[in-house]
Amino acid sequence: MAAIVVITYNSADVIDACLESCCRFHARVIVVDNASGDSTVRQARAFPVDVIANDRNRGFAAAANQGIAGITDEAVLLLNPDAVPLSGLDALIQAVLQPGVGAAGGMLIGEDGTVQNGFNVRRFPTAATFVFEMLGLNRIWPANPVNRRYRQTITTAEPVEVDQPAGAFLMIRREAWRTIGGFDESFYPIWFEDVDFCRRLREAGYRILFVPSAVARHKGGHSAVGLKWSHRHLIWYGSLLRYSSKHFSRVAQIIVATTLVAGYFPRMLAHMTMVRSLEPVSVWGELMRLASRSLSLTRRSLQSVPENAAVRENSLTS
Repeated sequence: MAAIVVITYNSADVIDACLESCCRFHARVIVVDNASGDSTVRQARAFPVDVIANDRNRGFAAAANQGIAGITDEAVLLLNPDAVPLSGLDALIQAVLQPGVGAAGGMLIGEDGTVQNGFNVRRFPTAATFVFEMLGLNRIWPANPVNRRYRQTITTAEPVEVDQPAGAFLMIRREAWRTIGGFDESFYPIWFEDVDFCRRLREAGYRILFVPSAVARHKGGHSAVGLKWSHRHLIWYGSLLRYSSKHFSRVAQIIVATTLVAGYFPRMLAHMTMVRSLEPVSVWGELMRLASRSLSLTRRSLQSVPENAAVRENSLTS
């Protein structure tokens, strides 16, 4: 009735615990590896799971589509390799198979057992959300109203309808995935593809649920481990701009792009002083180009715009 898809990239340090947990369930498990350079594939093949070993890094969204396309089960759990399900999957399966439901997320807890509030459930980002993030206001003033609205804290123990549960532990209705055309692979290699997916589900009329009784332990940060500072910034901001171009009004797009260019300048200067390198200048220049390009995009042209070649060559996915 359900299958599990795990996307890996250099996940040797976490994949064993993930698959040991997955194999406790009566579910088909598919590991889609994005050309790992470590022992991830070899370790995965030691378990009774199906392994798809890509010869290049296809990005998270493409690998997720690749894995989901290869199954026939109506419910599909998309699971990060650094997440270990602690409860059964029945609650998520029952939730996602309810009429009109397109996806259902479970509760993530840290390795110390603390609930990962602010990550488990979020509302869809607005231009104000991105402005506060890019200017660092959420770090300086985490209790600000924009951040409180964005990063939700769920206190009920019952399933509740939400905008965006974490993609690290997300049960998807395959029919809904097919209806909206799967994950948008132009979000390359990571970040915001799950936000975009949930938003398109909602726009297609599907409900999205958060199920607190379904629990997984989540290490967190696995996607960004090993990324150079410059690549991490280019990838995150590039995906943010792409999301803005797809879902925001023209005025909101201009606000986001302008804030990125202006707000990144002092960060560039600070990093230059710290590392004594001109690399931050090239990153700022590339971000200016990305911001300018995002404003020139139309919704029809988004799928055809190639990703930054340097980012594609040096980035990772998990």
